[in-house]
Amino acid sequence: MTRTNDKALAAFMTRKAEIDTMLARLQSLSDEHFEASPDDIHWGHVGDLADISKNLREICDRAFQEGEYAE
Repeated sequence: MTRTNDKALAAFMTRKAEIDTMLARLQSLSDEHFEASPDDIHWGHVGDLADISKNLREICDRAFQEGEYAE
């Protein structure tokens, strides 16, 4: 007997694997201080991190039903 959601489950697991890969890459980049040398940090780096932080906050709010996604 074939489950009716086999295709959806396979697609879900594919997306989950993609997210896991992205999270691992982000963690690695963060561990390396986003490849920025302390002596070379400038406001452009701060702006980049602010943008990344904003996007991650949006993702977390959606995933955890917080912020504008709170019920």
